[in-house]
Amino acid sequence: MSLGDRINQFDVWLLDRVFQPFADRLPERLPALALGMSFQFGAIMLSAASIVAMIVIGHMSISDAMFNVLVWCLGLAFYVGINRVRPLVRPGHMNPLRVMLSGMRPLSIPFAIYALYQGATAPPHFEIALWFNSLANIIFVAGIYLISCEVRPPGHRQTARARFGRMQEQGGL
Repeated sequence: MSLGDRINQFDVWLLDRVFQPFADRLPERLPALALGMSFQFGAIMLSAASIVAMIVIGHMSISDAMFNVLVWCLGLAFYVGINRVRPLVRPGHMNPLRVMLSGMRPLSIPFAIYALYQGATAPPHFEIALWFNSLANIIFVAGIYLISCEVRPPGHRQTARARFGRMQEQGGL
């Protein structure tokens, strides 16, 4: 089995075994897609806060921050693009974002791990900005996985919640 196959296998496992059960247990008034889009928006805001913090603290001039601003613009374009295809995601049908984001999901994890490393090893004067960036990357990963979850029909969500409740009563969880 190649490295790419193992990465895809891990991605599917993470999506199906961690995020999909979480998405199935969310209340119906808060679907996983809406929560994931909120996470994406939060990641954009935290990333902007990181860039602004670096400029305000005085460790980066505006011209030096231009690369970071361009990366932030890519994140904003990603958010707008996902928001435009949002009507394609319908309950009871396959989520087209699951396939569309299959390359982006596993790619976002190493970036989040590296951002955490940067935040943990940052010099004191960069700490605040890099922790904003670390948090933005973690929220981005959670958001992209929630966006990729299948939207179950309303009846399925109730039976999944009831099954989960029975398992708790029996001491299974």
